[in-house]
Amino acid sequence: MIRIGTRLLNVKSHSRLHTSQFANLNSRFQSTNSNGKNKGGFEWAKKGARFGYRGIVIGLQLTLAYVVISAYMHNNPRPYTLRNKEELKTDKKKQIVILGTGWGSTSFLKAINSNNYDITVVSPRNYFLFTPLLPSCTVGTLEYRSIVEPIRYITRHMPGQVRFVEAECTKIDHENNRITITDSSEIQGEVNSSTIDYDYLVVGCGAETATFGIPGVKEHACFLKEIDHAKEIRRKISDCLETATFEGQQSKEQDRLLHMVVVGGGPTGVEYAAELHDFLEDDLKKWYPDMAGKFKITLIEAMNNVLPSFSKKMIKYTEATFKQNNIEILNNTMVKEVKERSVVVQNPNKELVEIPCGLLVWAGGNMMRPVVRDLISNFPEAQTNRRGVTVNDHLLMNGSQNIFVLGDAAATQYAPTAQVASQQGKYLARVFKGLNKADTGDIKDQAQLIEEMHKNTRPFHYTHQGSLAYIGSEKAIADIPFLDSTYSFGGVATLMFWKSAYLSNLFSVRNRYLVISDWTKTMFYGRDIARE
Repeated sequence: MIRIGTRLLNVKSHSRLHTSQFANLNSRFQSTNSNGKNKGGFEWAKKGARFGYRGIVIGLQLTLAYVVISAYMHNNPRPYTLRNKEELKTDKKKQIVILGTGWGSTSFLKAINSNNYDITVVSPRNYFLFTPLLPSCTVGTLEYRSIVEPIRYITRHMPGQVRFVEAECTKIDHENNRITITDSSEIQGEVNSSTIDYDYLVVGCGAETATFGIPGVKEHACFLKEIDHAKEIRRKISDCLETATFEGQQSKEQDRLLHMVVVGGGPTGVEYAAELHDFLEDDLKKWYPDMAGKFKITLIEAMNNVLPSFSKKMIKYTEATFKQNNIEILNNTMVKEVKERSVVVQNPNKELVEIPCGLLVWAGGNMMRPVVRDLISNFPEAQTNRRGVTVNDHLLMNGSQNIFVLGDAAATQYAPTAQVASQQGKYLARVFKGLNKADTGDIKDQAQLIEEMHKNTRPFHYTHQGSLAYIGSEKAIADIPFLDSTYSFGGVATLMFWKSAYLSNLFSVRNRYLVISDWTKTMFYGRDIARE
């Protein structure tokens, strides 16, 4: 009995021991498993961070490589020899002559397959100008060189025979398919006039600023369409400032000199007024503190409101912002005369009022260039529109079988904007692709070739991609179409969208780098107030 009891006690003690060991083992297992999970999760986090860091480094390396390769290719075009005019006559390829280096012509030039044609670009301006940012150049926010792209940077990177001639087209002989050009340089050579033959002529020379026959506009106003205009405005702003601070200058005369008037409430006029306001507020008041309370900006618009192409919401937002920035808007006001020291306007009450000013910038309306006016005079029956050249749905000039017109030179149902001209240029490249496809040699008549092209090429259709405008004080507005609706927004955040949109539309990496550099420089150091 004693032995049996002892054995039972031994069994119970062993069982307790095993249970205790099992519990300890189980707790260790759970602890190890838990630590493993934590350790495993930490390892995955470290790996994720490591891969993310490597991804950022690789992305930066690829970006740097892209910039370096782009810069090298930009500065090292492929070597080839351009043939002269006599050698081109023996070529079987059709000759295309492009007039102008604006939005329409340059977009067409970049999009066309130059292997199919011999191309000659004729323009008195040997660069493409990014006009939406031109108002920024008038006050030094951007430098002029940052928004121009030399046209040879484009032509020298194109395959085939593509050449540029800096000259003014003075006459278009549509009967003999020939244009007359004149050297417009300050330095003249022995030959300053010549002719160029064409099979197809693309007229994209734009338009001039319309003065509507108002006395004094040409003599006393500054335009805002070219780089030289922006330079002139910048120089005259300096003139007004330094003359106003001249020793002994009367207060009344200072008020006149520092009153800047802008005529035209479209995007160009509004953006110039906005840039001028920023220049006065951010820079000039610091460097001309004694003149700080005398600066004044007035915007004159003949219609009921500024920015008529924008939504009512954005129009009201712009007018409210201008009011907050002390920019006076005179709607329903007609300019009757521009004088050396003032502008005469007719107010909504039909009363004539003379407004003293130091500088007047004219930013309203387009009219045909003389060469375009001369061209349509040769087609009295087919060309009856006095705004520009009437074209069909394929941008072919009415009354002609080989002259195409695009951009501001054409009279279409669309507004004369850079966006319209750019889309027309890309579309016209597709038209010439269709012409090349139809020109198999079997069709001898040009009219039949055009008819065949019409069958295979859809008519031009403009797709509105939105409207943007800078309105000052680091604010911008936007009307963006999406599906069947238009979304309107404005403010400081919209400015980033405005900048991103324009950066993406610049033609080269070089331009993007220069514009970003100028914006950064202005942000940290302000605008340069030195005289040009």
